[in-house]
Amino acid sequence: MVGVSLLGACGAPMEGEDTSSELNEQALGDVAVSLSVASSSMSARDDVAVTVTFTNVSSQPVRMLRWYVPGTEGVKAGLFEVSRNGEEVAYIGPHVKRRAPQAEDFITLEPGQSLSGAAPLSGMYDLGESGTYSVRFAAQSTNQHNVGLTRSAILDSNLVSLWIEGRANREPEIQVQAVAAQGISSAGNCSSTRASRISTAYASAKTYASRASSYLKEISSGTARYTTWFGAYSSSRLSVARSHFANINSQLANKSIVVDCSCTDSDTYAYVYPTQPYKIYVCGAFWSAPNTGTDSRAGTLIHEMSHFTVVAGTDDHAYGQSAAKSLAKSSPTKALDNADNHEYFAENNPAQN
Repeated sequence: MVGVSLLGACGAPMEGEDTSSELNEQALGDVAVSLSVASSSMSARDDVAVTVTFTNVSSQPVRMLRWYVPGTEGVKAGLFEVSRNGEEVAYIGPHVKRRAPQAEDFITLEPGQSLSGAAPLSGMYDLGESGTYSVRFAAQSTNQHNVGLTRSAILDSNLVSLWIEGRANREPEIQVQAVAAQGISSAGNCSSTRASRISTAYASAKTYASRASSYLKEISSGTARYTTWFGAYSSSRLSVARSHFANINSQLANKSIVVDCSCTDSDTYAYVYPTQPYKIYVCGAFWSAPNTGTDSRAGTLIHEMSHFTVVAGTDDHAYGQSAAKSLAKSSPTKALDNADNHEYFAENNPAQN
């Protein structure tokens, strides 16, 4: 990989210095990606963002998932590797459960066409300390996750560096408005109908979690249900699955869960900030889902609970049953780190023993 820095030395650059440029592009597969910044120095008052440019360097049209293309909509994913003074910083942005990609979720880049957009770093990565930060676009592009090229590849980019003054990480505020059930409350102007649905989903999620946890305690080999969602059996991986569901079961039963109804994205079920338990933001696809069954409201709560760092700390490597099954076969370790695999194991639909 080619890495090029905008700064020649550590520390803050000279005041007013402008190193805006698009540097060497790293082309892999069908698309080249380049990063640029408007200024190489950001005060604590500045919102930090990078401009990302995708260029189709092939002779054929390329489709990309619009969810991960800055400028097409608000990106809610960790698409970058960000480090401060050589040490990687944490992604603190939302982890989102989306529906499986539909045809309308893709955009097309024609041969030679470029698409640029600004992607925020503020509020998405831990910029709490002053220092020289390096940023690189490093999203995996496979048929299972992230930018979703029609052909598997790894999208990488040049490296840009900028000096950032530390700032407090902003946390979304949530106002609890109405108690919907024991252990759960609603916020974000939830209607009485939606509050009732949340209450019902919460009860069903607790049932799912309890049954899944009990099931894992009882098995000692790779059953069909286990291997479908978590891949080849090993005692160590079974222990991880047991720990995850013991935590999900315990936290659902004993913690105060807040569900916010303000999100309106139609292609999104829900999202959470993993370091902020136990606030769950539900979106348009949540309300059109069934209460139980595949991609249900109850299952979505399981999915989101697994994301919290204090519960299981899962990521989103694959969306949808087909991709989750493939992930279990190809990488049991990633399946145990994938929220949808936890959801589908808990929903157990169609039922397996």
